[in-house]
Parts: sequence; C-alpha cells; structure tokens
Amino acid sequence: MPPLTEHAGGEKTARCPRQATTLRDVGLVPWGDIEDSTGSAAAIPYLLAAIASGDEGAAQDALARLRHRICRHGFVVAQATAVTVPFLWDLVRRPQTTCRAQILRLLRNIADARQWETTAAAYPKLRRHGHHVEWESAARRAVRGGRGAIPGLLAERDLELVDATKALASTLAD
Repeated sequence: MPPLTEHAGGEKTARCPRQATTLRDVGLVPWGDIEDSTGSAAAIPYLLAAIASGDEGAAQDALARLRHRICRHGFVVAQATAVTVPFLWDLVRRPQTTCRAQILRLLRNIADARQWETTAAAYPKLRRHGHHVEWESAARRAVRGGRGAIPGLLAERDLELVDATKALASTLAD
C-alpha cells in the first residue's frame, strides 16, 4: 500500500502501512515527499536510526528532535506523524532501545492530539484545513495499531517503562 494519498487540491496525506513496520522498512517511505513540522520529513530516518543506535545520548537527542518534528509542543501532529508511529512501536519493542519510556510518552501525546479537530469543531470555517484533522486521526489510528505490544511491555522489569505503558494504555482505553 503506498504511504501517500492525494486529496482534492493536490494535498497529500501520509498513510500508515497496514502490515507491521520495522526499521528495515524505513527506506520504503518516500520521506522527501511528505512533511513534518519543520518542512521535509527527509531527516526522520536518520533520527530513527540514532534512536536505535544504543548510544543513550544520541538517542535522547534524536528523540527530542523527532518529537519536535512529529508532535510539536506535545500536541501538534504533522503529515509525517502517522507514518513514523509504526517505527516508534518497533523501537519500543526492542530492549536495546535506551529511551523506550520516552517513546511511549511520545506515543501517548500523539494519541491525545486533537488540537485541529477541536479547533475545527469550534470554528467551522477552519475545516478547509481539513488535512490537519486527517493527520491527527491517522496518527491516533497508527498509535492504536501498535497496542498489541502493550501486554509485553507491562511484563517488563523497568518500572519507568511499565508506568509509561500503563499511561499509554489508559489513554488508548478512552
């Protein structure tokens, strides 16, 4: 399934692949054709690789930069968010990923993102910016799509990871 869907007016919306996505598949996404909050999403594969590197400092820095690109301010998602989420789920499943609890917190922020949806409901004239509402919806679906990992994460010994998992599970239960 192609990760982009073109809508009326030429706007492209990122769409999450249906099958489980691992970092091996990162090259299948046309990152240069989609945007994050800073412009081109072409840097996202490099940030994902840094998060996966096992270097805690590099992973923390890359995750902060990725958060800024796909969930700015903790509640504003971008076109690239839904496509990025399956890769975050892959990273959080890997015991060698040094920032798994922080990734889960990012996933929770994405699952909670409703800024555009709420604003469009209050101000119907803003619905012409509907692609932002679609991005939020697609991002939430992508987070929900990875929730099968939650039981395994709850069984981990890392209390911070378990707490972050419980918080995300609670958000997804709403």
